Amino acid sequence: IPNSGHKYYLQFSTEDYRTGEDAGSCLATVLYPKKKSPPVVTIKCSNTKDQNEIQEEDNRLYQRIRQQTKPIIGSNIPDSYGNIEPALEPAWALAVAGSSSIMWEKSTEDVGYFLAQVKSVKQWMRKDDFIEFDYTVLLHEMPTQEMVSCHMRLTWLPGRPLKVKHFCASEHRGPEDGSGLGSGSAAGLAEEGGANF
Repeated sequence: IPNSGHKYYLQFSTEDYRTGEDAGSCLATVLYPKKKSPPVVTIKCSNTKDQNEIQEEDNRLYQRIRQQTKPIIGSNIPDSYGNIEPALEPAWALAVAGSSSIMWEKSTEDVGYFLAQVKSVKQWMRKDDFIEFDYTVLLHEMPTQEMVSCHMRLTWLPGRPLKVKHFCASEHRGPEDGSGLGSGSAAGLAEEGGANF
């Protein structure tokens, strides 16, 4: 689009990251402005799971974490063989959801990211009903092949937005400011502005 930027029309399918089952299809438009600002995205998705089923999955994940008597602490998830200890699966599931908001915010027309590994995770035991984790995650930057380390604090309660604060640093480019705050649910993410931490 002259004097505005590039606009893309996308049609894609989604799948459950755990089971690989079809999770629906989406139509989207993405406008990357010429000036350095976030893309403008319009998206419509049809889900194969109904909202009750998604809520039940969220509640099962939440109850599994809340039943822990000690905080979940781990490192190198998955390990060098691609394995994830069953006790760390809930922490991994939330890392996938939380890091999605970081990747969404950092991605540009020419650069994308994938969650490579959770270097460390620590659960904070709270007195209220929320669950909270601190993560250090490695994001694989494409096409540069660089690994970007990000600190992420994630807070969640089923039925409420997943809140994500983050700060990323790159070996080659020095520290970068984080988004501050992204939100969504364990079943899907939405964007929301906020302050750095």
